[in-house]
Amino acid sequence: MQLPCLLLFILPGMWADPEGSQKLHLFQTFIFQNSTFVDLSFWATLEDIVIVTMQKYTREFIYLQPWVFPALPTDEWKSLQNLLKFYAYDFILLLQDKARQHQIPYPFVFQSMSGCELHPNGSYTKFCHLAYNAHNFLSFDVDSSHWKRWQESELAVHLERDFNSFIDVSAVLQHLLNITCIDHMKRFIEYGRVALERREPPVATVFAHMHDPAQLLLVCRVTGFYPRPISVAWLRDGQEVLPGPALNTSAILPNADLTYQLRSILIVAPGNRHTYACRVRHCSRSLLIPWGSSKVALGIGVAVVVLLTVAATLIGTVWYCRHKC
Repeated sequence: MQLPCLLLFILPGMWADPEGSQKLHLFQTFIFQNSTFVDLSFWATLEDIVIVTMQKYTREFIYLQPWVFPALPTDEWKSLQNLLKFYAYDFILLLQDKARQHQIPYPFVFQSMSGCELHPNGSYTKFCHLAYNAHNFLSFDVDSSHWKRWQESELAVHLERDFNSFIDVSAVLQHLLNITCIDHMKRFIEYGRVALERREPPVATVFAHMHDPAQLLLVCRVTGFYPRPISVAWLRDGQEVLPGPALNTSAILPNADLTYQLRSILIVAPGNRHTYACRVRHCSRSLLIPWGSSKVALGIGVAVVVLLTVAATLIGTVWYCRHKC
């Protein structure tokens, strides 16, 4: 029987940050709809960018980056693909058998998250975690080659015992985590270096939105940047605004073009005399985009003057035409 993480560490996927760690993360999801149907998904990620998936019915790999497939020999890809098919089949049989024994209600979900991380000082970490219905369930300790449970449920106790009984498979998994994962990750980084080390500068805009008469929302929208690490802060009179209820910064989210975006919102009182600016720091570019309430007031004042001028012109034109007739 194949264990749920056995194959995951020799497939492509990594996060390559020249100034930080290089991370290979892979995921599998088994959705047991009933006793006869299981929906299986597999994907490998470069941070949160999916670079390899698996076709749902044929179990064929789909390579989403042009440099992934050439990094390994074709025969090696075929053997990995076949091994994954056998592993998935055996794992599904095991879980279906346990579902019958312990009367697990359908539907239920098992997930596997696996990976290795190479750090700048040459050290690395590796892991394999299983989740059951989105809760930590089992994990594999690579150094001791031992599975341990994160729950005290009867199912966790039985599966911990079953997994630890496969000594040969645990030894193979330990080898893959300690050696193969790092070796293959380095090869993928070599082939994809241009894509992985690219730098896309952020584009930032600042605008205001009147939430209510007592609150003005200053919005700083930053998008189009890569790699992911970035710092966005608001400055009030040149001093950084500290975290608090008036400051809300979103998580960093992916764009469709493999760049990132985020938004930072600061609540201020309308009409105050402070100056504000959004500061963006990224490895490709630093930005400082000012905003001033006086500019908005000036814009409104100019607009009012223009409208009054237009209105006066129209009134004069109508009066002239009436009296001329």
